[in-house]
Amino acid sequence: MRRALLAGLIAAGLVTGCSAPAAQPGAASAASSTPVANDDGVLNRHGLEGLDTKQIIERLDRTNEDRNQVSGSVRGHELVLTDDQGTVTKALPEGQFYLSVAPFVSQTHDCFHHNLASCQGELVDKPLKVTITDQAGKKLVDEDVTTYDNGFAGFWLPADTIGTVQVSYDGKTGTAPFNSGADGASCMTDLRLS
Repeated sequence: MRRALLAGLIAAGLVTGCSAPAAQPGAASAASSTPVANDDGVLNRHGLEGLDTKQIIERLDRTNEDRNQVSGSVRGHELVLTDDQGTVTKALPEGQFYLSVAPFVSQTHDCFHHNLASCQGELVDKPLKVTITDQAGKKLVDEDVTTYDNGFAGFWLPADTIGTVQVSYDGKTGTAPFNSGADGASCMTDLRLS
């Protein structure tokens, strides 16, 4: 039933799941201009009331528990939460961008706007060494992390920045570019480890 519900929401355009960048020209601006009914009941129904946007994203991205009931699409400047009864949009923190990274060895999926409910990466609960550097060479992130239940690891980056993400895992390394502008992808699934 939940898959049918989520499929219906996606078909109705209420939820944008993992999508290919090629299919998303101008996606961020188009998504931001789409009228969305703000229903704070979504937050109440899923125990998210009182949390700020950052806390909501971090909670939903780290677990698969709420995947059956609520979908969250992370876009350049906002989070769109949807369930079978409503939708609410929440602005991202001023000057920040959320990038969710799912490095892979053998299988991946196309993605642009990270969906906290439907995106699933290959490497679940795996230790990674992650270095994120801006184009001037400044390290924004230099951490050892463990991927979440969904195979992703999430990072808050300065908005309107370009650079590279480097990940090492099990003797393998990969690098991919990122863009944390309004039209940048919040879902990185093209970082292959070899």
